[in-house]
Amino acid sequence: MATSVGGLYGEKAGGPMLDFSYVGIDAILEQMRRKAMKQGFELNIMVVGQSGLGKSTLMNTLFKSKVSRKSVLATAQEKIPKTVEIKSISHDIEEKGVRMKLTVIDTPGFGDQINNENCWQPIMKFINDQYEAYLQEEININRKKRIPDSRVHCCIYFIPPTGHCLRPLDVEFMRRLSKVVNIVPVIAKADTLTLEERDFFKKKIREELRANGIDVYPQKEFDEDAEDRMINEKIREMIPFAVVGSDQEYQVNGRRLLGRKTKWGTIEVENIAHCEFAYLRDLLIRTHMQNIKDITSSIHYEMYRVRRLNENNTMVAHANGIPEHHLTAHEM
Repeated sequence: MATSVGGLYGEKAGGPMLDFSYVGIDAILEQMRRKAMKQGFELNIMVVGQSGLGKSTLMNTLFKSKVSRKSVLATAQEKIPKTVEIKSISHDIEEKGVRMKLTVIDTPGFGDQINNENCWQPIMKFINDQYEAYLQEEININRKKRIPDSRVHCCIYFIPPTGHCLRPLDVEFMRRLSKVVNIVPVIAKADTLTLEERDFFKKKIREELRANGIDVYPQKEFDEDAEDRMINEKIREMIPFAVVGSDQEYQVNGRRLLGRKTKWGTIEVENIAHCEFAYLRDLLIRTHMQNIKDITSSIHYEMYRVRRLNENNTMVAHANGIPEHHLTAHEM
């Protein structure tokens, strides 16, 4: 029995004709979406800054839930550690059917000592240790179908709202760490500054970042095209974000909102006329989350991977008595 052309394409004979030139390549997007929904996502955010700058509150505000370590593991009075510690806590978050494993990495003790020299080193070591763990999983002969990703995707660096300039500690930390992780600097507790002080401070910080060759996220060299460049230039002109965090809800003119109540009114956290929290949230979650993860994988981790494999090759060559210049010539 002959089959009609319409029947071949799932249409009843005499029904509307499909575009004969249609192949269906665009269906890959739906396939990718379904796979991603099944697997879920991972996001690892590190927060760095001295105590009392509202790191825990800001993380809770970003995800509108108690995700910070202090919120979950609250103690009566947490003592400031004598050295920098690295502590992390993970949560499974779900919104509109999308699952995400969020890990928040805290660094108590950073910048809290009389002598803060080299206090960036434990943080650098932790970041590199996560790259190493991923590399070891990757080079296993029988590696896992999906390697657990504990790599730090983003580091939010909290700058005290002094209104003057960056401290030597801020410059040293960002100069060293910006080479291994995506750094997003923020001015903490920005409601302590007037709008004029805030604008001056932001401009001064951008000048100091340029003068010290510090490339924070989004890095200019990783813009993929003209559209990317245009979007990212607007973000770069705003950095550092002047933020206020709060997990307290208030009613203002019949609206429920997150804010901080003062004698002269309520500071609305998500109101861009009051602070830049909304811009930070959009960057980290709504517009650039995947790009942050891609740069971690294809740039920062890749640089670590190449360096480590080169080190291994050199060690093997030395063990076998091959001169180093022979190895170099072979690699080239």
